[in-house]
Amino acid sequence: MKNADELPSDAVDNFYKQIGKNVKKYRELKGYTQLQLSQALGHKSVGLVSQAELYLDKQHFNLEHLYKIAYILECDIANLLEDIEATT
Repeated sequence: MKNADELPSDAVDNFYKQIGKNVKKYRELKGYTQLQLSQALGHKSVGLVSQAELYLDKQHFNLEHLYKIAYILECDIANLLEDIEATT
């Protein structure tokens, strides 16, 4: 059995960065601003979306965020997980 401590040190960071890029891609394809997406998520400012899209200060989207974002952007949640390379 594999152990999580065997993952490369930057694996989780790269995972969250790719999700942020995917959210940005689909948000822009839909024509939404960060503020519009933030407000649709129930936030008053762009803080969460802007920081999580860039993985700034390790801010990231959680599963609830991704579920809601997929609904708002009318895309499959799997689209938000595109291009994530599994570590073997």
